[in-house]
Amino acid sequence: MTDAATNMRLKLPVICFILQIILIILFATLVQYDHDTDAAAWHDGNHTSESENDFYYRYPSFQDVHVMIFIGFGFLMTFLQRYGFSSVGFNFLIASFALQWATLMQGFFHGMHGGKIHIGVESMINADFCTGAVLISFGAVLGKTSPIQLLVMAMFEVTLFAINEFILLSILGAKDAGGSMTIHTFGAYFGLMVTRVLYRPNLDKSKHRNSSVYHSDLFAMIGTIFLWMYWPSFNSAVTAHGDDQHRTAMNTYYSLAACTMATYGMSALTAHDGKLDMVHIQNAALAGGVAAGTAGEMMLTPYGSMIVGVLAGIISVLGFKFLTPILEEKLKVQDTCGVHNLHGMPGILGAIVGAVTAAVATTDVYGKGMADVFPDVASGEIAASYQGVRQAISLAVTLGIALLGGLIVGFILKLPVFGAPSDAICYEDSIYWEVPGEEEAHDGQLTAVRTTETEKLNN
Repeated sequence: MTDAATNMRLKLPVICFILQIILIILFATLVQYDHDTDAAAWHDGNHTSESENDFYYRYPSFQDVHVMIFIGFGFLMTFLQRYGFSSVGFNFLIASFALQWATLMQGFFHGMHGGKIHIGVESMINADFCTGAVLISFGAVLGKTSPIQLLVMAMFEVTLFAINEFILLSILGAKDAGGSMTIHTFGAYFGLMVTRVLYRPNLDKSKHRNSSVYHSDLFAMIGTIFLWMYWPSFNSAVTAHGDDQHRTAMNTYYSLAACTMATYGMSALTAHDGKLDMVHIQNAALAGGVAAGTAGEMMLTPYGSMIVGVLAGIISVLGFKFLTPILEEKLKVQDTCGVHNLHGMPGILGAIVGAVTAAVATTDVYGKGMADVFPDVASGEIAASYQGVRQAISLAVTLGIALLGGLIVGFILKLPVFGAPSDAICYEDSIYWEVPGEEEAHDGQLTAVRTTETEKLNN
């Protein structure tokens, strides 16, 4: 069933063990506990209570984000009828690698102290955020790539993510707590460029498997519900304690609710028979969380959050209905999960909303809280309008790095050594997994497919 190109018996163990050994060596050399994690440092500090440790403020949010990464993203991609093992399993694999590599890459730019990377619960959250961007890109290439390709993609993407994040947050001074730009826009357009470079003109040979069945869509809804429930934690996880975190969670909460209402309305409106499309519900209902990512911690107001959610739901459904076919037919972008509609366009919307909201910020509205949200504006270093310009420039930088990086990495992934499946056997678990109860019948199917391919080549 598995041919020489896709056989992972040696390739996968080699890359897994080599990467993990390298990670262990780098961690041993460069990484140490931060103040709130180190036994000696914490107990030498002046603390009136153990509850002051950052763990108690951040860990509940970390748990929510972690569930989103491994269950939310993993199950969201199980809609393909014969790719459930790979959707959840490869998600598990690349996330486990990416969060380790992200700890190092983000540490190089944000967490170096005396030549060491200091890690704690906040660095765990940020590593999960970076991993989220990789999993968004995974959605674009789902079903058409090998686990080796995915690990290589993750290695490069995490590095570029950390560079982009450093430029936006540290050099340009942008605000993007929920990652509309750094996570969603970057992950979507990086993945879209990779899948464009990996374009398969004969992918229609596997089109009968590039679809869902009743139970696979139901499994995908598990991912949707987990993501929907925990998205307020995702957007607020690393904001300042107190009103900032409270406000971010609330803005996201209302944006998601309004987005869901708009999604159901648009799904029925765009169908000639008025029936709901489960693809829209699984994906577009989450767009409100994406769009609230940048402006979530700002004084967006509850009704403003609802407006953002409605707009996100509308553009996401319209994207699935009308734009996805155009991207595939005209631009040759084979976006398996529709990440452009869930993460790309809503991410850009979120960045624009963030820029506008920042530009109109005033001390009358923010009071002393301006120092938490826009410290440079509060100090008088820049005007609020210039903060809006910073936000807009950050969006452009993100798009540039994502597209250029995806282009380069896409060409790297085209190398035949990485074991990508052929056009006729994409979206198929049994290439890389032992599938219980179906192996014998499916072996015959794949053998017949390969025989047909061989006959065509000979003719």
